[in-house]
Amino acid sequence: MASKKKSTSFKAGIIIFTTVIFVVFSFYAYQVMLTPNFQIKKNDKSVIFYINKKMDFKAVVDSLKKDQILHDELSFRFLAKLMGYPDKIIPGAYLIGVDDNNLGVLKRLIKGRQNPAKLVFNNIRLKEDLADKISQRMNIQRDSLLMALNDEQVCQRYGFDTATIMCMFIPNTYEMYWDLTVEKFMDKMFKEYDKFWTVVRQQKAEQMGLNKTQVQILASIVEAETQQNGEKSRIAGVYYNRFKKGQKLQADPTVKFALRQFELKRIYFGHLEIDNPYNTYKYKGLPPGPINLPSIKSIDAVLNYEKHNYYFFCADMSNPGFHKFAENFDDHLSIANEYRRKVDSLKIR
Repeated sequence: MASKKKSTSFKAGIIIFTTVIFVVFSFYAYQVMLTPNFQIKKNDKSVIFYINKKMDFKAVVDSLKKDQILHDELSFRFLAKLMGYPDKIIPGAYLIGVDDNNLGVLKRLIKGRQNPAKLVFNNIRLKEDLADKISQRMNIQRDSLLMALNDEQVCQRYGFDTATIMCMFIPNTYEMYWDLTVEKFMDKMFKEYDKFWTVVRQQKAEQMGLNKTQVQILASIVEAETQQNGEKSRIAGVYYNRFKKGQKLQADPTVKFALRQFELKRIYFGHLEIDNPYNTYKYKGLPPGPINLPSIKSIDAVLNYEKHNYYFFCADMSNPGFHKFAENFDDHLSIANEYRRKVDSLKIR
């Protein structure tokens, strides 16, 4: 009888012990797999985590720690190794949220379920500026992109040359996968460019006697002249009047571009002597390429230019950011002299 009681007690002990172990293990497994384990800085709800081609498992964990995204490193490492992630590193951009757990994140990482990254670019003048901005946001080497932008054959593939290829990049917000190659990135931007140039926009350009590239080059000058969207169509009308009449455009921003001195506040006669095809004081017609990436508003301002008889304009010192317009040179000279006296008095050089 005593032997039976001992046996029953032993079995009960085993059951209790096993149950406790199971509960503890289940709780730990729950903690490891399903408890939120990621924290996002700056009170954001999510963050894009980038994994490049050179990163191994250690580098991934180190990067998560460096960016202060990972909360419990041990549980993440344990489950990652259990799921075989160290041998399945797939580069890309992955969205991680504050409520994410190890299991959910690791499943995305293992299957390479990337999230499209948002690419925004504006205020770009030079190819170097564009390459810098893209390389900072995409897994694209700056020099590789620059090489493509300066390759005549690459540019011809999209219908441009090395001077006009910048027209292909319309400033906007785009979604694309972070690990695109240079070629795929260029293809993507050409599709977006083609989408932008709707039938209506093309018809307006044709009515002006301009092609798409000429419109964007003219828009780049308008973009450089004013940030006032309400004035852009009027300034576009001034330059279109000059262009249509066969006059030199005489646009100060093109001189700054030729000189690569964008900080100049005033253009002097000495500046106008530079022998450069972008100097529209010396050469008739449009410059060889855009002097910046004009905004969509500037492009549309050219396509919807204001029809008027103005051929001149000058900064309005009484209304900063705006301009005074004139139909003839005498009136313009009077306005320009007033402007010079004002800037001289302010000792602007």
